[in-house]
Amino acid sequence: MTPTPVRSTPLRTEQIILFRSSTQIFAISSGSVQEVRSVDSLAGSAAELSDSSVKKVRHVLRRTDRTLYVVNSVLHFGLRPSPAALIFLLRRSRAALLVDGIEKMTTMTRLQALPPAFCNEERLWYRGLTVLDQNVIPVVNPLGFLTNEELLQLDAIANPVVADPSPATNEAGFTL
Repeated sequence: MTPTPVRSTPLRTEQIILFRSSTQIFAISSGSVQEVRSVDSLAGSAAELSDSSVKKVRHVLRRTDRTLYVVNSVLHFGLRPSPAALIFLLRRSRAALLVDGIEKMTTMTRLQALPPAFCNEERLWYRGLTVLDQNVIPVVNPLGFLTNEELLQLDAIANPVVADPSPATNEAGFTL
């Protein structure tokens, strides 16, 4: 009797970017990042939000027909302060993300569901967890950086800044 061949299902892979914020490594789908820029390259085009009630957002960018709010990943995740060097402009999101640096691009073959210990706002922050080189890496949700309520608050204070940026705002640039 001949054994029945085992059908193997091909692994579903996803290209990810491993990035660093403070001392923590995170992953984000490369498909959700439209553009990666240095913080210096956007300094003149970002307007400062001086009265933001959303502490993780201090700057706003106007990109063609979109207003993007610059989320400081260190403040978002509650990590130790560190200087940001790069900004990820995210697809299908109104957020841009300040990060310290890119570790590498790689492939993820498995996304694990979040364990029940993730029970508050972090359930929105992450898509799940993956294991790479025997390290557990949180995979961020690109839509989890700003809630609808935060977007409403930011829109209320950003519209005058974006519509008529003063010379003082343009000179301020990024103060990260």
